[in-house]
Amino acid sequence: MYEMLQRAASNAMAMGPTVLLQGMQLRRPIDVVRAPALSVDDKRTILAAWASDFYAVDSKPALRQLPGTPEPASIDDVQAALKELDRRSGI
Repeated sequence: MYEMLQRAASNAMAMGPTVLLQGMQLRRPIDVVRAPALSVDDKRTILAAWASDFYAVDSKPALRQLPGTPEPASIDDVQAALKELDRRSGI
């Protein structure tokens, strides 16, 4: 039972925010901020996941890559997008 729960948790983390990205062409973190189809909460969820160490590129800890994105983004770009989201939402 424990192994099954661990696999389910791993699968959920691997899919992560890509469920919210289905059908969207998002190449860079700022594209998430600009996406009109996403709520502010969904945008924050995607960007926070993108910033997570879980999506760090092996041997390149300053880069993050979400499944389904064409190339890695720097953690600085992800953090800049989060700041821009806060600015736009008045936080």
